[in-house]
Amino acid sequence: MKPTEIPADLDIPGVNMKKSPFSEQYQAAPDYNLAVCILASGSRGNAIFVSSGSTSILIDAGLSGIEIERRLKSKGLSPKDLDAILVSHEHTDHIQSAGVLSRRFDLPVYINSKTQGAAFPQIGKVRDFKNFACGSTFWINDLEIHPFSISHDAEDPVGFTVNQNGTTIGIATDLGIATAMVKEHLKGCGLLILEANHDEDMLINGPYPWSVKQRIKSRTGHLSNAASKNLLNEIQHDRLKHVILAHLSETNNTPQKALSEVGQALTRNNVQLDVAFQHECSALFRLK
Repeated sequence: MKPTEIPADLDIPGVNMKKSPFSEQYQAAPDYNLAVCILASGSRGNAIFVSSGSTSILIDAGLSGIEIERRLKSKGLSPKDLDAILVSHEHTDHIQSAGVLSRRFDLPVYINSKTQGAAFPQIGKVRDFKNFACGSTFWINDLEIHPFSISHDAEDPVGFTVNQNGTTIGIATDLGIATAMVKEHLKGCGLLILEANHDEDMLINGPYPWSVKQRIKSRTGHLSNAASKNLLNEIQHDRLKHVILAHLSETNNTPQKALSEVGQALTRNNVQLDVAFQHECSALFRLK
């Protein structure tokens, strides 16, 4: 394990602060189970940092290695504190620097066997590939991770739930439909990272070729704002505190449209709704 000092994002209300004797930054008191930061989200690159404080992982590495290091540093984090990289599927916007970071920082890459085969030409040789199977829970130190199948045009794409001490986050992006399995795995999460890729009217009336529009709208494409709203309406519960809309199209969506439509599903006043962006990190969210 590599203990990670999680710095505090000053824009998050309700977080206890204490001044670290080793840093000019304010540090959050260790009263959380999981910390989450979306380093990037969109068709040009995806990466999510998750930490319990003692174990830190990177879910997907779809930016250059230098850019991921830069974005981690902007949050007071270091790739040297990472314990592993997890890969959801083999598309370039999810694996661009998985091999580079693995070799540079001696990190194991957790990946299923079909995705490994498809991704190997880009990831290359790494010291330690660790294969998981969809539907089978595995552990990385104190993080309990469950990969579940999603519907996307890749070899064996997965979403993830990550649990630590009863606190669970769910990640479901790059999926054309929300199956019963997806809904079941996302039901109990305190924080959801959920795809809201496109506004249906913007996509149909936009500049993409018809074949691309059909792919995006298909069962192996991407969730629309309306589909994300319907999914959230089915799975929200009293313990859900935060929803982050992810993988927004820069051509066929806007943050305002996504927030407006998906927000209609939220009937509980205590749920915070945010959008993840392509060109900047999210806040560093903590869950108890």
